[in-house]
Amino acid sequence: MLNGRLVAVTGGYDGTVRVWDLTTGAAASVALTGHTGRVGAVAAVVRPDGRPVAVTGDSDGTVRVWDLVAGTAVGKPFTGHTGGVLAAATAVLPDGRLVAVIGGFDGIVRVWDLVAGTAVGEPLTGGTGGVSALAAVVLPDGRTVVVTGSSDGTVRVWDLVTGLAVGEPLTGHTGGVWAVAAVVLPNGRLAAVTGCEDGAVRMWDLTASTAVGEPFTGHTGDVGAVATVVLPDGRLIAVTGGFDRTVRVWNMRTGVPVGEPFTGHTRGVWAVAAAVLSDGRPVAVSGSSDGEVRVWDLTTTAAVGEPFNGHTGHVHATVTTVLSDGRSIAVTGGSDGSVRVWDLDTGTAVGEPFTGHTLSVFAVAAAVLSDGRSVAVTGGSDGTVRVWDLDTGTAVGEPFTGHTGGVLTVATAMLSDGRPVAVTGDSDGTVRVWDLDTGTAVGEPFTGHTGGVLAVATAVLSDGRLVAVTGDSDGTVRIWDLTTTAAVGEPLIGHPGVSAVATAVLPDGRPIAVTGDTEGAVRMWDLDTGTAVDEPFTGHTGGVFAVATAVLPDGRPVAVTSSSDGTVRMWDLVTHAPLTHPLELPDAVSGIGVADGLSGPWFVFAGVGVACVRLNVFALQSRV
Repeated sequence: MLNGRLVAVTGGYDGTVRVWDLTTGAAASVALTGHTGRVGAVAAVVRPDGRPVAVTGDSDGTVRVWDLVAGTAVGKPFTGHTGGVLAAATAVLPDGRLVAVIGGFDGIVRVWDLVAGTAVGEPLTGGTGGVSALAAVVLPDGRTVVVTGSSDGTVRVWDLVTGLAVGEPLTGHTGGVWAVAAVVLPNGRLAAVTGCEDGAVRMWDLTASTAVGEPFTGHTGDVGAVATVVLPDGRLIAVTGGFDRTVRVWNMRTGVPVGEPFTGHTRGVWAVAAAVLSDGRPVAVSGSSDGEVRVWDLTTTAAVGEPFNGHTGHVHATVTTVLSDGRSIAVTGGSDGSVRVWDLDTGTAVGEPFTGHTLSVFAVAAAVLSDGRSVAVTGGSDGTVRVWDLDTGTAVGEPFTGHTGGVLTVATAMLSDGRPVAVTGDSDGTVRVWDLDTGTAVGEPFTGHTGGVLAVATAVLSDGRLVAVTGDSDGTVRIWDLTTTAAVGEPLIGHPGVSAVATAVLPDGRPIAVTGDTEGAVRMWDLDTGTAVDEPFTGHTGGVFAVATAVLPDGRPVAVTSSSDGTVRMWDLVTHAPLTHPLELPDAVSGIGVADGLSGPWFVFAGVGVACVRLNVFALQSRV
């Protein structure tokens, strides 16, 4: 509560913390600024002096405390974590001290006195993986403990006064523990419920440090979300969501399922919450990487209303970006000719679809205009390039015309003079550059490709030149100086047909391109020397039609590739080795977008539908 108002506190990728009035839906204060990284952990509590505060952690490992009445920071930031902060909770120690409990990618749990602003005891260490979930609770004997779930598969309980482990680690899960909830059983015993990538849901007696009964089994893939709720008849239940696309309900006393699994999602379910409707019905709300949010009546075990959906055909392209209000979004283009915007946190559509293309939209990119507006740039088989204001949902200027064939690929960049530009490739083999502020062409088209230009990306060479890297169905990769509009060096030859391009910078500073071809090979190219780096990456059995690059929290640059064989693979760009087993998706992927996440990058895959996927960087296993 803030001045008698019920509020929500949120943290964003833009580093801000915001407070929202849940009655009016309006901001309850100005944005709280100070974080230099993405805010990925938030907890709120009222201090003993009556002041409501928020505790927030970010991707650079810093924890901050905010006075929600004054809208100012409280004291100095808490530091010590060497990786991103992934989980936060508050608790009261037996001596009355109010503390924040913080878990991080570095595998350490730290405790901070929220009044004194000092660390409490030594960090809690012991696991071999990152702390991915935690909950703080009070045992029946009065001890305040924290329950942590780790990517090493263990569940641990820590006494927050002594800083010592309570009993041995709880083992049994065979994969990373992604979800933890604490609950009081009907017999008064305190328990934890955990969900794991091994597909099992387990319940643990925190007093005896033992498992309660057998694992709840039924999910055939990762369990990434757990919530608990009490039904009107007094039954305590757990609601779980998993990669097998089902939402399941469990009687926590008997360990048996309640009704049949809820089905309808076409992709993995990775968000579950329990709520009570205004008419008193308890419901579960599930979010899936199929882009749909569904509501389920927990009394009748039936769906409530229709799912949210959008595109009516194949989704050809996607890109991710951040709106001015801090929301992370995906922008998708489809065969229905529409461009749609999706909130990556809620899985819901943002505004109405952008319409104007008369044929399929094959390419999407994001940019920021000189006046600060965030825009999407789209190219279609109708030969036009269009620019859309992502905050207002309106077109920016007139379509760019000049291509004589379909626009198959788009990338954006900023010239040395500050002008934002778009680089587009055409099925007729030409590459064009457009000034996004003025809506005019920059120089003459680049010519030389003899087939359709299927892929384009931008990069900066070691000498500072901004270039475009293009791939063609004729099998060549070409590099173009975007300032002089001249070709850089000779074409790079080795592919039978280039269908995807992305760029990255290696730890030694070398700019590279990663390309995929129509026969399933992935190659790396040194953009300074114009030569191949090592042998091709092999493993895909079909054409590689999408490539994206990202940097893991430990600093490793990686490439993610998708193929018509239905698999997605991750490659270490330094060792050139695969990092995961192939991730199998139900449909072939035609586009990959990358969004920064606190515990690693999110990848948004476009195909028949839109899937939002995080490739887990703790155990380096795939998570959908």
